[in-house]
This record gives sequence, C-alpha cells and structure tokens, in this order.
Amino acid sequence: MTIERTVAKAFALDDAAWRRHANPWSVALRNTVLPVLVLAFTSRLWLGWWAVVPVALALLWTWLNPRIFREPASFDHWASKAVFGERIWLNRDAVPVPARHRTVPNILSVISGVGMLFVLWGLLVFDLWPILFGIVLVYCGKLWFLDRMVWLWEEMKDATEEYRSWLTR
Repeated sequence: MTIERTVAKAFALDDAAWRRHANPWSVALRNTVLPVLVLAFTSRLWLGWWAVVPVALALLWTWLNPRIFREPASFDHWASKAVFGERIWLNRDAVPVPARHRTVPNILSVISGVGMLFVLWGLLVFDLWPILFGIVLVYCGKLWFLDRMVWLWEEMKDATEEYRSWLTR
C-alpha cells in the first residue's frame, strides 16, 4: 500500500465522496486548507489554549471539503481530471502507471514536504518568512503535482473498467 493511500484512508473517501471532490469548487477551496491551518495554529499567540477551537475548526474544514460539494455536471474540468489522476496515483501499486509518470510526482511531493517543514518551523518559532516561503513551496509542488495528475488521468482513464466507471453516473 502506498503512503498516499494510507493518508487518503484517513479521509475515508468512498466513490461518491471522490466524485463530489472532483467538483472544481472543492479543488479550488482545498487551497484554503493550509492558510486556514496556519492562521489557526498562529492564533495561539493571542488565544492561548483557546486556539484549540480554531485548530479544530480548520481540521474539520480539511475533512469536510471533499464531501460538501455536489458532484459536478461534467468531469471535463482540469480540477476534476486532477482528482481522478490522484486516485490513479493512489492505486499505482495495484495498477502500475507508465514509467514517465513515476518520478516527477515523487519529486513534487518532496518539494511540498520540504515546504511543510518550513511552515512548521515558522509556526514553531513564530517567524513569518519561513511560513510564507514554505507555503510557496507547498503550493508550487502541489499545483504542479495536480497538473501531472491531469496528464496521468488522460493517459490512463481507459486502463481499467474501474477507471472508466468513475465517469458514469
């Protein structure tokens, strides 16, 4: 099982939730998760232990986001294709992806991971510059990763019956 699939299991997304998450609004607003979490954790400066409340709300938003939107009328959007590509990427241990798609997503995940280390360090020491630098790295890595997932989806959407079924209502 891939590390990503293990993390994805924590979100417990079934087929219906994945289809709702393929809504472009869900993908776009998913980009609010990191800033909301940063603000929530930073609120400990002025809220003290009461910062647990905004942190809990931010974590709730992280969990709710893929679930609260309706399934889109069409899956022809870049964002929808990115979500389906992520599902393929999560399943790469069961259905191998082409060799040309195996390296870059891992590099981009490392870039995002390094960015998160800067964010965490900045939050720990209350320093804005590592937080901002880290956020830039996270988003550069993640958005480029999503673009690669669109490419992966386009190449593999007909690879299995399961993948083809994602488009049927």
